[in-house]
Amino acid sequence: MTRNAALFDALTLGGIHARNRIVMAPLTRSRATAQENMPTALNAEYYAQRAGAGLIVSEATQISPEGQGYAWTPGIFSEDQVRGWKLVTDAVHAQGGKIVCQLWHVGAISHGVFQNGGAPVSSSVWTPQGEAFVGDLLADGPLAPHPEARALRLDEIPRLLADYRHACECARRAGFDGVEVHGANGYLIDQFLRSSVNRREDAYGGPVENRIRLLVEAIETAAAVWGADHVGVRLSPTGGPGGSFDADPHGLYTAAAAALSGRGLAYLHVIRPNSHTGPESGREDRIGDLVGDMRRAFDGPFIANGEFTPEEAADWVREGRADAIAFGRLFISNPDLPQRIAAGGPYASPNPATFYGGGAQGYTDYPALAQA
Repeated sequence: MTRNAALFDALTLGGIHARNRIVMAPLTRSRATAQENMPTALNAEYYAQRAGAGLIVSEATQISPEGQGYAWTPGIFSEDQVRGWKLVTDAVHAQGGKIVCQLWHVGAISHGVFQNGGAPVSSSVWTPQGEAFVGDLLADGPLAPHPEARALRLDEIPRLLADYRHACECARRAGFDGVEVHGANGYLIDQFLRSSVNRREDAYGGPVENRIRLLVEAIETAAAVWGADHVGVRLSPTGGPGGSFDADPHGLYTAAAAALSGRGLAYLHVIRPNSHTGPESGREDRIGDLVGDMRRAFDGPFIANGEFTPEEAADWVREGRADAIAFGRLFISNPDLPQRIAAGGPYASPNPATFYGGGAQGYTDYPALAQA
């Protein structure tokens, strides 16, 4: 384990103690119940299998019905959902693990089938590129073009923040160890951040300090419920669904990271450019060492994510470029990933055909190393 030893030091993430620096990234798997959008015993088994991570970040979890944009994703706003997530958190804690709930509002990356036939909301009127995953909710699914989203009205923002507060309260009652505010991947908060989508002329549009306002207010709302030291934030300076972008990603996202400093947050979780964040996202002439500059702008624990090998992850931690590394697809097919990293492998490959929807196949049936 000598090469990867840096990943196995304990780490304090605000008020959360992580037994190692291997984080399970949020992974949408679309296996919640179809009607209630609640987790079940199958989800609890899946997360418990992966509880060896220093920290699990739950799959993206919508804060309200309006926040949903994909079929069979879980929510965290109803009593049924609280009970379902309690199955998960109890199972993770029984294995000595820690888990936070990633709070999600997709904004425009949705479809009318999730909006009672209405238009999704965004920072401004916008029609995202691509298609929504609607599963079996439409006769000609599972994919349908995104409709035009409407601009969230100024008088609706207090209601949106109240939804964040309610979701945070539900997450506490569900037994989570904290929350992660999803400000990444081109979803609602990112739609307020990015200049290609946000064309508002009020206090939430125009200059960078206005475009980061909703992010800051969502963080403050979460901190009022949880305490800042149990609140993390996820940002992705490039890439994401719908084709959104910013004209100056370096200026925007370093400013966002700096605005999150001095608040005592649990961590900042940043996705570096990789093969899943778009063909333009890795151009050095556009972003330079943006992840490094975000690290330097933020004063708390820093988690990096984005197609890391275990060896590269260990190098980043050892060199101080990040405090922990989040792994996504490797955790899908290697439920005992920390043990495999300690042993230097081998690593099983995931089956993309079973990523979204379905049951145990491709979800809880990947064997641990001792069973392989």
